[in-house]
Amino acid sequence: MNAVSLEQPQRSAGLDWTSGFLVADARGRVVGRVARSVNGGSPQTPEALPVRFSLFGWRRRLVPADAIETIDEGTRVVGLRIERNAIRAFL
Repeated sequence: MNAVSLEQPQRSAGLDWTSGFLVADARGRVVGRVARSVNGGSPQTPEALPVRFSLFGWRRRLVPADAIETIDEGTRVVGLRIERNAIRAFL
């Protein structure tokens, strides 16, 4: 398994490379797919991942970067520390 921790410096600088990955909550339920990352005050510091979760991808949830537990490059899954009902929805 190619799980990546956000503490690893080579991957902590931005999360754009996770675009298209599935996102699973703390219980293993699929939340949606990563649309793209949203950077905060610095281009190297990811603030959140917008996750598409509707049939056509127009509805999104905003996953804070600190809610990410693991990123598995082999299966292309982002694992969260929180449950999906704790994730805010936005347009």
